[in-house]
Amino acid sequence: MKIRSIILLLLAEVAAMSLWLVSAAILPDMLRETEVSSFRQAALSSGVQAGFVLGALISTVFGLADRFDPRRVFAFSAIMAGVVNALLLVSSPGSSLAITARVITGSLLAGVYPVGMKIAVGWGQKDRGFLVGALVGALTLGSASPHLIALAGGSDWRLTVAAASGASVIAGILSLLVSLGPHHAIAARFNPTVLTTAWTNKRVRLAYIGYLGHMWELYAMWAWIAAATAVSYSVSLPLLEAERLSKLTAFLAIGAGGIACAVAGLVADKIGKAEITIIAMAVSGTSAIATALTFGGPVWLTFAIVIVWGTAIVPDSAQFSALVADASPPDQAGSLMTFQTALGFALTFATVQITPILAATLGWPTILAGLAIGPAIGIIAMARLRTII
Repeated sequence: MKIRSIILLLLAEVAAMSLWLVSAAILPDMLRETEVSSFRQAALSSGVQAGFVLGALISTVFGLADRFDPRRVFAFSAIMAGVVNALLLVSSPGSSLAITARVITGSLLAGVYPVGMKIAVGWGQKDRGFLVGALVGALTLGSASPHLIALAGGSDWRLTVAAASGASVIAGILSLLVSLGPHHAIAARFNPTVLTTAWTNKRVRLAYIGYLGHMWELYAMWAWIAAATAVSYSVSLPLLEAERLSKLTAFLAIGAGGIACAVAGLVADKIGKAEITIIAMAVSGTSAIATALTFGGPVWLTFAIVIVWGTAIVPDSAQFSALVADASPPDQAGSLMTFQTALGFALTFATVQITPILAATLGWPTILAGLAIGPAIGIIAMARLRTII
């Protein structure tokens, strides 16, 4: 029952989270069809983050992940997100309707990612690092998939939108087939102390700080690595060839991180979750700086470094969530993990929105190097957490 439920949950997570980076994957093709301002280009991606924050805060306040059957919350959210995302097919690229659809899609995905984590942690305690790692790995693979769909679909960006929307509807159906584990806990009503626990519980607080450092880097890289590498590759390659290679780079880099999540989860259950986060952030921060230093240089070198960066940038995400779950009262774990993601994605709204704007002024190398600031702060927080675990 456990294996079957986890497999179904992972498949549902991959399918639903394919909606997240749709805008980033189709942006070059949309721009060939219609002129879109830099602000609106960024808003198509950052709107998902803004919507997610709103949805996660609502979920936290009402305790949706802890008070109701998480499978039904997941199903409703995934199906509606697929329907709303399909509005991109009937709206002009970069229009207010398109941006609004992305914001609503993000708010609905708050009922997918953290709720999926709530289901996963209910299936284990000793192997919780692996379970959450596998779930975040599924999220990562799902986030990478639009780049692969866009690469296969050529210049018709509407195929990518339709495929991702359909996949999310299927995800909602799959989630209803998942069973809840023996460690699943239900809260009878909303407990406002959930919000204070995030500050008064030192272990939870430090895990939150580490997570924020991680999120400073993660979604800015995911959302804009295709655009950044396209500029870098175009120094040596024709523009269309550089754009195609950048899509492949983004898919492989993000996808490699998804695979690394499950592996890191297994290792974390043996050597410690905090230790894994420190290792991952050290590698990802170094890779961000290395990518900046090789920008515009040999294509193969930048490509290789970005793959390493993508592999290291996300495995710690799962362990921050697992650390929060370990430190939380069982009936508050879902809400505290949801609140954690709300804070993290509030930060990414700013980083995703401002990254391309600053890149146009300061250049991509400076911006890429600046992403290493987050991992540096995260390492300090997790080093402190190690002393009290």
